[in-house]
Amino acid sequence: MLYSKSAEYAIQAMIYLAEKNSPKPVMISEIAKAYNIPQQFLAKITQILVRHHLLLTVRGRNGGVLLGRPASEIYINKVVQAVDGPPPEHEQCVIGLDACSDEQPCPMHPKWSVIREQIKDMLEAENLEHLAKRVIEKRLAMHKLGIHNLVGSVD
Repeated sequence: MLYSKSAEYAIQAMIYLAEKNSPKPVMISEIAKAYNIPQQFLAKITQILVRHHLLLTVRGRNGGVLLGRPASEIYINKVVQAVDGPPPEHEQCVIGLDACSDEQPCPMHPKWSVIREQIKDMLEAENLEHLAKRVIEKRLAMHKLGIHNLVGSVD
């Protein structure tokens, strides 16, 4: 797994906000319903994202959450790091062996180290603005095909 289920939910919530692109706060319950995320779990995740200045909260009757800065400035690796913590100092072995490094490679190391680096680069290069645009494009394409009831649909 590339990142935890919590990080996955955080990414989904952040994309939802970027896709919605509203100056008004969005209720956590709305995001949770859109992505079928347990609301209390998402509430805890949003607290983490607020502490890392990726989200802002607005209290009160019309309260909710907003992106903490423009979607174009929020990269996926920062969302993952906020929720899962910084990457480990020593990379874990993909097949679960205790040691795996260039000096002590496991059987998968030559291929996995390249893939791991590509994933790291991809997460560092992907921002919410671009992802939200591609999600919108996907929704439009699926709608044209007559596929409705999409997870994460922004209405």
